Amino acid sequence: MFRRQRAAARHKEICRASERIAHTAFRWALRRAAQRRRPPRVTVIHKANVLRHTDGLFREAVLDVAAMYPQVAVEEMLVDAAAFHLVRTPERFDVLVTPNLYGDILSDLAAGLTGGLGVAPSANLGTGTPLFEPVHGAAPDIAGRGIANPTAVLLSAALLLETLGAASEAERLRRAVDAVLQDRVRTPDLGGTATTTAMLQAVLARLERGAPTAQAASSASTR
Repeated sequence: MFRRQRAAARHKEICRASERIAHTAFRWALRRAAQRRRPPRVTVIHKANVLRHTDGLFREAVLDVAAMYPQVAVEEMLVDAAAFHLVRTPERFDVLVTPNLYGDILSDLAAGLTGGLGVAPSANLGTGTPLFEPVHGAAPDIAGRGIANPTAVLLSAALLLETLGAASEAERLRRAVDAVLQDRVRTPDLGGTATTTAMLQAVLARLERGAPTAQAASSASTR
């Protein structure tokens, strides 16, 4: 990087190691498809029409990997178009694979669509031990006030269970959280008055008496 008076420039690094994240994306899509009984789909997001060398290499690496997973549907999308479609038709997406900068922005956009950072889980996956945590991090500004939304922590735990092969337990936890939110037991960030502890206790109570089945949850959401 160099600076001179009122201008600055920095190079952007993308390498063939992008194939690693591509393999992760396709394997994740296959896992989700098996668990949720729907066709796997991966959307490759880039800006290769402008950044031909860097994003172009990322695109090439991902599409090379895509050829190894013929059972997965693949589409390409420019990052600006992806932001548009995430707002308008988020249901069209399943797994998105993209360079870090775009992913950082789009993941917060997706969190906003679902209710904010307080409900967004995350998984950091690599060749070693995976790490699961809320997207919002530690949130020290609200520590000790009893208003933090525990949803992101609980859904991160569900991702952990899913990764360990405990898919049914992960789904039970997700349904319990969904049921509590439908019962309007919500922390202030979601317009409610519940404390962190009260919401956690409500989720635990749902788990103890059994979260609703997929069919019951679906019919309740259509009423």
